[in-house]
Amino acid sequence: MNAKNSSDVPTADAESPAAPSARFKAIRSARAFEEIAQQIRTELAQGRLKVGSKLPSERALSEQFGVSRNTLREALRSLEHAGLIRLQKGASGGAFISGRSGDAIATGLMDMYHMGAIQPTQLTEARIWLESILVREACARATPADIEALNKNIEAAEEATRQDDFPKRAATHLDFHRILARISGNPIMVIVMDGVLDVLAEFIGQIGRYENAYVLPSRRRFLKHLAARDADAAVAEMESVLKRLQRSYMSRVEKDAGAEDKPAASKAPARTRTKAAPKPPVKAAR
Repeated sequence: MNAKNSSDVPTADAESPAAPSARFKAIRSARAFEEIAQQIRTELAQGRLKVGSKLPSERALSEQFGVSRNTLREALRSLEHAGLIRLQKGASGGAFISGRSGDAIATGLMDMYHMGAIQPTQLTEARIWLESILVREACARATPADIEALNKNIEAAEEATRQDDFPKRAATHLDFHRILARISGNPIMVIVMDGVLDVLAEFIGQIGRYENAYVLPSRRRFLKHLAARDADAAVAEMESVLKRLQRSYMSRVEKDAGAEDKPAASKAPARTRTKAAPKPPVKAAR
């Protein structure tokens, strides 16, 4: 996947930098794990902790904060979930300041999608809006190497199409947009776009195979506009194909929803002959 692991922390080993200058204070709060996490964030913000730094051992940290190891581990797990640290087991393991804090945004968006807080229409709409910004920046900033990377992506998508490999084709098409995000040079846009595309990949996996033969010709036209630095034409081409994809996605969603709502055919229950109630005996006339 993924572009976002390019800034990740190197594999932890004995050469990983320690953080001897971090200044931690004993905790007095009832919610100690939150204060521990905040102190570590503060040390990172003030530069005394840096990406790749290894935190002191659990024992040392517990003593500095004046808390139990269970409380410390709770704080470290919360920081790990936020993407600020990476916990590694083994002889060379420990807690390391991570360079992948943007993962928390992607995880949050995915959780919102799974809970239904993000609907498919909203997802595809946000993607179109973001893409327009990225395309304009790419037209202004793309280098020959960037254009070549996009061209190779198109070739890879063409090969996946020839092989009738739908999962590879879909993933390669999404990578085209990740490349555009990286060309912008803005880490915020890269992180946000990665999160949106992760959710979109999940959505596409749910709706299944679909035909989009019009995408590859559009990619070629788009690349010509990009190479010519024609931002208006490039944006128009990208918006046109993304809106067409959006209509295709939504038609699949509506079709699937209709199939789910349609009651299964069932045979009418056979009529059963009911016995007549016995007649009361007739009393003889006296």
